[in-house]
This record gives sequence, C-alpha cells and structure tokens, in this order.
Amino acid sequence: MKESIIGSKTILRSHRNEDADFFTYWFNQPKVMFQCGFIEKTTKEQELASLNKIETDCDWYTITDLSDRIIGEAGLLRINPQWFCTDMTMIIPDPNDQGKGYGKDAGKLLLSRAFNHYKLNRVSIGVVALNTPAVKYWESLGFIKEGIQEQGYYYNGKFSDFIMMRVLKNEFAE
Repeated sequence: MKESIIGSKTILRSHRNEDADFFTYWFNQPKVMFQCGFIEKTTKEQELASLNKIETDCDWYTITDLSDRIIGEAGLLRINPQWFCTDMTMIIPDPNDQGKGYGKDAGKLLLSRAFNHYKLNRVSIGVVALNTPAVKYWESLGFIKEGIQEQGYYYNGKFSDFIMMRVLKNEFAE
C-alpha cells in the first residue's frame, strides 16, 4: 500500500474496499455520469473490481478530508516517463463538498506528485466544454486551454466540445 499524501484540507490515500459504496452511489447520479462520460450505471461489484485493479501506468487515490471522510477520487493516468507527461483526473461529486477548497488542495498535491515524484514535465486534462465549473477549476490550478475537439464529446443524444488543457512544470505554482 502506498503512503498517503496529506495536504492542508485533504488526504490522497490508497483505495479501500469500503470506498466502493461511495463511488457506486455517486457514479450512478445523472449529473456525475454526464461530467465523467459514464454511459451505463455501475454496481458495487464493478466498483470493487475497479478499486482493486492494478495498473502500472496509473497512480490513483481516494480523496478524503482530514477526518478520512471520502469526498472523491483523483489520479494520474497514462503516466509516460519516456515523454515526461501524464493525464490527470479528479472528481468531487457531492455538491456539498464542492467550492470548499478540497479540489484545489488535492489538485496541487497530485500535480506536485507528477512533477516532483515522477519528474514529469507536462500534465494534461480533457474537459467537457458544457462543464464550465470544471473548466474554471482546472484554470485555477494553472491549466491553460490549448485546443478544442469540436463536438468531441457525446452524451445523452447531444454533442459538446471537448477542451484540451495542460500545465507544464515551469508553470506550476506550489
């Protein structure tokens, strides 16, 4: 089990089997399904399998507050040390936990891990253009828009643009 990463408001820790109930509930909510691109509902068994899946090119965490209450998940995916880059993902699905600085704290912890632990140079993210709060969130972490995939996202019978964003190591302010 990897070490937890502790911030001022959040902890990034390894997934635990008991986390499955949280993710099963939230990943079946229509708004979260839209934001994440989930087209089918999930089950507890699927979430348990996902939590226990070993991926060598990813670094996934459950996000908790400082009292170990689960508030979301975050990770680096497709870590490519040869190209010094990775993609990042994060979701804090409960609206009651949004806008309280948890995402900003967890995002900085994960970016620091990408740049300092993995020695990467670039972290990228794709964001659904209709999810304007997410776009603003990523910009608050220093990500800049670098391209648009026109109608690159399809959900529930509608197309949306997909915004490609990135932050470079020399742009990251810890």
